[in-house]
Amino acid sequence: MHSLNAGHLIILVTALFFLLASYAVLISAFVPLSGIQLLDVLAQDTHYKYFVLLIIPTSAYFVIANWVGWQYYQNS
Repeated sequence: MHSLNAGHLIILVTALFFLLASYAVLISAFVPLSGIQLLDVLAQDTHYKYFVLLIIPTSAYFVIANWVGWQYYQNS
Protein backbone atom coordinates (compact mmCIF):
# COMPACT_ATOMS: atom_id res chain seq x y z
CA MET A 1 0.00 0.00 0.00
CA HIS A 2 2.26 2.84 1.23
CA SER A 3 6.00 2.54 1.35
CA LEU A 4 8.15 4.11 4.05
CA ASN A 5 10.32 6.68 2.30
CA ALA A 6 12.92 9.11 3.68
CA GLY A 7 10.36 11.85 4.36
CA HIS A 8 8.18 9.58 6.48
CA LEU A 9 11.25 8.32 8.33
CA ILE A 10 12.40 11.87 9.13
CA ILE A 11 8.96 12.80 10.46
CA LEU A 12 8.82 9.62 12.55
CA VAL A 13 12.27 10.17 14.07
CA THR A 14 11.46 13.83 14.75
CA ALA A 15 8.20 12.93 16.50
CA LEU A 16 9.94 10.28 18.62
CA PHE A 17 12.68 12.73 19.58
CA PHE A 18 10.07 15.35 20.50
CA LEU A 19 8.25 12.87 22.74
CA LEU A 20 11.50 11.75 24.41
CA ALA A 21 12.63 15.34 24.94
CA SER A 22 9.22 16.35 26.31
CA TYR A 23 9.32 13.49 28.78
CA ALA A 24 12.89 14.22 29.86
CA VAL A 25 12.45 17.95 30.38
CA LEU A 26 8.81 18.43 31.36
CA ILE A 27 6.92 15.27 32.30
CA SER A 28 9.58 13.36 34.27
CA ALA A 29 9.44 15.88 37.12
CA PHE A 30 5.78 15.08 37.82
CA VAL A 31 5.59 11.30 37.39
CA PRO A 32 7.35 8.46 39.24
CA LEU A 33 10.20 6.54 37.63
CA SER A 34 9.03 4.39 34.73
CA GLY A 35 11.30 1.35 35.07
CA ILE A 36 12.77 1.91 31.60
CA GLN A 37 16.48 2.51 32.11
CA LEU A 38 16.96 5.22 29.46
CA LEU A 39 13.95 7.23 30.65
CA ASP A 40 14.93 6.87 34.31
CA VAL A 41 18.47 8.08 33.63
CA LEU A 42 17.08 11.14 31.83
CA ALA A 43 14.58 11.79 34.63
CA GLN A 44 17.22 11.67 37.38
CA ASP A 45 19.82 13.76 35.58
CA THR A 46 19.77 17.48 36.35
CA HIS A 47 22.33 18.88 33.93
CA TYR A 48 23.24 16.78 30.91
CA LYS A 49 19.68 15.97 29.84
CA TYR A 50 19.40 19.56 28.63
CA PHE A 51 22.79 19.38 26.90
CA VAL A 52 21.93 16.19 25.03
CA LEU A 53 18.55 17.55 23.95
CA LEU A 54 19.81 20.98 22.87
CA ILE A 55 22.91 19.77 21.00
CA ILE A 56 20.76 18.45 18.13
CA PRO A 57 19.00 21.72 17.16
CA THR A 58 22.19 23.69 17.84
CA SER A 59 24.15 21.42 15.51
CA ALA A 60 21.45 21.68 12.85
CA TYR A 61 21.56 25.48 13.07
CA PHE A 62 25.37 25.45 12.78
CA VAL A 63 25.26 23.21 9.69
CA ILE A 64 22.64 25.37 7.97
CA ALA A 65 24.45 28.63 8.81
CA ASN A 66 27.73 27.14 7.59
CA TRP A 67 26.13 26.02 4.33
CA VAL A 68 24.57 29.46 3.73
CA GLY A 69 27.91 31.14 4.40
CA TRP A 70 29.62 28.78 1.98
CA GLN A 71 27.02 29.59 -0.69
CA TYR A 72 27.64 33.32 -0.22
CA TYR A 73 31.38 32.72 -0.52
CA GLN A 74 31.05 30.62 -3.69
CA ASN A 75 28.71 33.06 -5.41
CA SER A 76 30.58 36.26 -4.59
